[in-house]
Amino acid sequence: MSIARSASSLQLARETRERFVSATEGVIVPLARAIRDRLTSMSSEAGNARAMQEHRDDFVAFQGQGSQWISLAQTGWRKALITSTGSAPSTTSSALRLELIGDEVVESNILSSRLAQVIHDKASFELSDLRLRIQHLEGTSELDAKDVLKPETLAKLLVEQWLAAGLSRGLWNRVQDAVQLALIDGIVKAYENANAFLIANGVMPEIDLKSFVRRTGNAGGGSGGSSAAGSATSSNAPMDHGSVSGGHHHSAQRPGAGFDGHHQAQASVPSTVAPSSTTGGSPLMIARQRAQTALLSLKRFVTARIGGDPGSAGPYSVPGAEGRVTGGSAGGGGHAGHSGTGASPRAFSRTFAGAIADAEVAYRMAATQFMDGSGEQATLLQQTAVDLRRRSAELKKRAPTTADKATVEIVALMFQAILAEERIPFSARVWFARLQMPVLRVAIAEPEFFGTLQHPARMLIDRMGSCVMGFDAAAITGSALENEIRRVVQVIEQYPETGQRVFKLVFDEFVAFLSRYLTQSDSTQRVMSVAQQVEQKETMAIQYTIELRKMLNDMPVRDEIREFLFKVWAEVLAIAALRYGAQGEQTVMLKRVASELVWAASAKPNRTDRARVIQDLPQLLQRLRQGMALLGIVDEPQEAHIKIIGATLSDAFLSKTEAIPQAKIEAMAERLAHLEDFVSDDGGASDLPLDAHSIEMLLGVDAASIEVIPDAAGTKVGEDMLAWAHELQVGNWFMLDHNDRVNQVQFVWRSDRKRLHLFASADGRSFLIQVGRLATYLQAGLLVPAEEETLTVRATREALAKLDANPERLLN
Repeated sequence: MSIARSASSLQLARETRERFVSATEGVIVPLARAIRDRLTSMSSEAGNARAMQEHRDDFVAFQGQGSQWISLAQTGWRKALITSTGSAPSTTSSALRLELIGDEVVESNILSSRLAQVIHDKASFELSDLRLRIQHLEGTSELDAKDVLKPETLAKLLVEQWLAAGLSRGLWNRVQDAVQLALIDGIVKAYENANAFLIANGVMPEIDLKSFVRRTGNAGGGSGGSSAAGSATSSNAPMDHGSVSGGHHHSAQRPGAGFDGHHQAQASVPSTVAPSSTTGGSPLMIARQRAQTALLSLKRFVTARIGGDPGSAGPYSVPGAEGRVTGGSAGGGGHAGHSGTGASPRAFSRTFAGAIADAEVAYRMAATQFMDGSGEQATLLQQTAVDLRRRSAELKKRAPTTADKATVEIVALMFQAILAEERIPFSARVWFARLQMPVLRVAIAEPEFFGTLQHPARMLIDRMGSCVMGFDAAAITGSALENEIRRVVQVIEQYPETGQRVFKLVFDEFVAFLSRYLTQSDSTQRVMSVAQQVEQKETMAIQYTIELRKMLNDMPVRDEIREFLFKVWAEVLAIAALRYGAQGEQTVMLKRVASELVWAASAKPNRTDRARVIQDLPQLLQRLRQGMALLGIVDEPQEAHIKIIGATLSDAFLSKTEAIPQAKIEAMAERLAHLEDFVSDDGGASDLPLDAHSIEMLLGVDAASIEVIPDAAGTKVGEDMLAWAHELQVGNWFMLDHNDRVNQVQFVWRSDRKRLHLFASADGRSFLIQVGRLATYLQAGLLVPAEEETLTVRATREALAKLDANPERLLN
């Protein structure tokens, strides 16, 4: 019995939303705590006076208004539930209402869009499944624009109430990374629990998209595909490169992004230049938008040419859904969908499944023949391509539905493009070819393969392709990298029925392998070790400075001594801890020197204390010299520090101020002795003073093989460029223009705190780049990806070009 549109189904949908709101409401208080912790850390960081004052102002502002924001956000979130429960979707007329929007509104929308985008990226599949289940319960074709289940609703509410509480947009910008980290896990869990609740109540235990296809068909009318695209890609619809389900393109807003929702489905091959509506933002954002445009263009093309209603007209809704029922049936077979709980895809037509299995065996034989061939590789490759094309044509004839035929054709064209990619070494191309049948299974079983850039099958092919296209054949053949690619393909072939799960598993394994493989050489290991030590040393110095400031906060200590301890001795302690260990004999001695110096420089009102200072002074100065030498401060710079310290100690004999109690000195010494117990990893946010000379002086190593590119003083870097720098993927190749010399380099390593990045060239040179400089190089075009598009996106474009030139081949 269908439960769609019944009172019980509507009640179940309401209860699902209530559970979701309760779960997400519980995230707000921990979120505020995470923000407060971040601001506390920032306020105690060392930096220039302006930055330190700004951090303190931020901390004070949130201390005063944070509680109000929590209250407003929780209350507003509950009201949003009441508004969205039982409300009808927004009408077209209201969606098209034109009005002037102020700059402040636009800026606020940008802030909420960024947060919504992150939620979309992390919860793409869970959100898509939940949306389908709720639409099934309520009998609607789309959720309301203000539905609480949409990430945009929560993100917008949090930002609006932030501003309503009197907090600034600038402050939100400075803590948005902490907001995202604290929020994502809770939101994703809320979506998972909502799906689990509906499954427990018998709502679509496995996602069967047939009913959804009928609804999109009824809703869309006969507009040749434009309504299917239009309902999902209106001018206000945010663009998400994460999810296409049932013919709708669900998206997450980006500034300046969006597709023309009324663009006709008959649109042909997209231009290589992004539409004017998508040209805003960083190069990374534009590249993603162009990639998503390619996927959407393919969807429109196929939808317009297969026939039938838009929702069932291609592999993007339900590949081969015509005449199918869940679990399989005579003549039609079951559609291979995906479950919201990660269950295996359902089996499709036995006849067609058998045909795919036969083709898979034939593909392996053809690929093996290519690998074992002793003739000209180019000729063998061409013969293999012709053979694979012939077998794809035979497989298409056995496809039971028009959608399946289209899917076979598109996947075949994509892999033709991949197999023809000359930059992939011959020995690696054969393993890419063997992925065609496993990918075809996934494309038929999981419609989001054609709609999201984050599908594990796409991500795996793109990652392997971006890695191998920078190597020549000699470097790949017989290498550990080729062996790993072989292993990955063979694992996928061994588990043909597991869908995207096996792709996700081997993708994670391949990424882990890359991290080891690209850093296995002795020279790279040495550079990594040095870079990690520099970063660790600087982070420790910052942390020690913070702790010293806390210790001396309420002590009457001369400014000269404070400055020496903060700027010099904290560095000495850091380098000592790095070289000898935090509790090494040398480190412990140098920690003790700090408390001895504070005591010696304090007022000495009695004769006993003055006699003790005179007696201990030679040894104290000797240890101070020893510590500064460890830091590389020798000769005149060292004498200058000793002179200032000596003058300060002399003044202490004549000072009539109150002496520091011995108990405080002993407490300071005790805290210094166990300094590592009090510091955290949050203190390493300031710039590293990085150059080849400092590496050699600080760590005693030869930095001749390292090309150090440090941050440039005073250079401002946009947040979007820093985000791009943090998103670079290990293994990808780039063209680096440094000092008028262009080098092809591979990104091989990122430090734990993401502040140092290592690139290696084929000639053995290494480039160690700080994150700020890396961002400026990306911004200036001095570091550009060797490939403008990923392998599967480029293959999609080429497939679409061939289809546009010869549309009949889609079904013939």
